[in-house]
Amino acid sequence: MQTFWTTPSGVYWPERISRLDLNIVTDDNANDNEAQRAAAGVSTVTVKVGRIYDQATDQDGNRVLVDRLWPRGMSKSRADIAEWCKQVAPSTALRKWYSHDQQRFAEFRRRYRVELATGEHAAVLAHLRELATDRALTLLTASKDPLISEAAVLAELLQERPQ
Repeated sequence: MQTFWTTPSGVYWPERISRLDLNIVTDDNANDNEAQRAAAGVSTVTVKVGRIYDQATDQDGNRVLVDRLWPRGMSKSRADIAEWCKQVAPSTALRKWYSHDQQRFAEFRRRYRVELATGEHAAVLAHLRELATDRALTLLTASKDPLISEAAVLAELLQERPQ
């Protein structure tokens, strides 16, 4: 699982820092990270990105699947999710164009953010923002690399201050 958060200097994002510098929240360090963020004046909203196939933990908070298609081999009872927000997923055309090609991620992120600013996407994004206000929010995807998925883009947006 990956945590993204906002500081006065900006949003920490995987492209801007190396993977070794990413703050991975585990059961062992979750409380330490929360105390460090509070002491530094960092937003206490925690948005994590993970795979739907990962085991749920107490630190996950609201687990929300953000893929348009239900993950293969995953039963609804085993998924242990609070919601399935398929409406916030990228359009079928964008998803097929991107095809999780790491070289296309920057352009995918730009196009997806444009989609998220309009219509039903914007309403569901506002709902996800509400879910993240009172407890941790874990955005789940079936993608093999969640750091280059729509869940990572959503996590970045949720950490930004609403316009």
